[in-house]
Amino acid sequence: MSGGSYYVPATSKWPILGSLALGTMMIGAGMLMVHGRGSALLAAGVLAVLAVMGLWFRDVVKESRGGLYDAQMDRSFRQGMAWFIFSEVMFFAAFFGALFYVRTFALPWLDGDGAKGVAALLWPEFTASWPLLEPPGDVAGPRDTFSPWQLPLVNTLILVGSSITLTVAHEGLKEGMRETTRNWLLVTVLLGFTFIIIQGVEYYEAYHHYGITLEAGIYGATFFLLTGFHGAHVIIGATILTVMLLRILRGHFAPENHFGFEAAAWYWHFVDVVWIGLFLFVYVF
Repeated sequence: MSGGSYYVPATSKWPILGSLALGTMMIGAGMLMVHGRGSALLAAGVLAVLAVMGLWFRDVVKESRGGLYDAQMDRSFRQGMAWFIFSEVMFFAAFFGALFYVRTFALPWLDGDGAKGVAALLWPEFTASWPLLEPPGDVAGPRDTFSPWQLPLVNTLILVGSSITLTVAHEGLKEGMRETTRNWLLVTVLLGFTFIIIQGVEYYEAYHHYGITLEAGIYGATFFLLTGFHGAHVIIGATILTVMLLRILRGHFAPENHFGFEAAAWYWHFVDVVWIGLFLFVYVF
C-alpha cells in the first residue's frame, strides 16, 4: 500500500458465506414460526452467522494490526459505524412511534374522541386508559404493571453507570494507561451482564406475577417489543465489549489508533440512551 492510497482487501469469502448463514437462519426461523419445526436449522444458521462474524472480524483485526489501513480507511470505518447507529436509531424510532401512536391516537379514537371517534361504535363500553388493563373483545390485559422505581430504576442506574465506567476506560486508553482501561472496562462488562440478569428476573415477574405476556393486549405487545429488542442490543453490546477487553489483555490498541474500541463505545452509549427513553416512556409515563 503506497502512502495515501485506499486499501483494497483481497477477494474475501466471508460476504457470500455470511449471506448463506443469514439465509439459513431466517429459513429456520420462518419454519419454526409457521410449521413449529425448524429449530435445528435455526440453530445451525445462528452458529454459522456467529462463526462468520468471528472469522471476518479476525481478518479485519489482522489487517489493521498489519498496518494495511490508512486515514481513508479510518474515515470509512467511522462513517460506516455512524450510518449503522443511525439505522439503529430509526429502528427504535419505529417502535417508539408505534407506542406513541397507540397511546396518543388509537386509544382516544376507540373511546369516541376526535374525527375518527366513530371507531367507538366497535366497542361501546370501551374506556381509554394506559396501561390498557381491560382491552376490548376477548383479549386479556395484564393484571398489574411494574413500579418504575424498583427493578427498572436499578437497571437504569446500572446502564448509566456503565456508560460512565466505559468513558473512564476510554480516557485511560487515550492516555496510554492500559491498567486503568482494563479495570474499568471489566467493570463495564460486568454491569452490562448484570443488567441482562435483572431484566431476566423482571421478565419472570412479568409473566408469573403481573400477567404481562405477549398475549396481554397492546400493552404486553409493546412492552416486550421495546424492552426485548433493547435487551438483545445489550447482549450484543456486552459481547462486543468483552471482545474489546480480551483485545486489551492481548496488548491491542494504541492511544492514537483504537477505533475498534471507540466504535464499541459508540454502540454502548447508544444502547444507554435508548434505555433512558424506555425507562421514561414505558415505565414512568
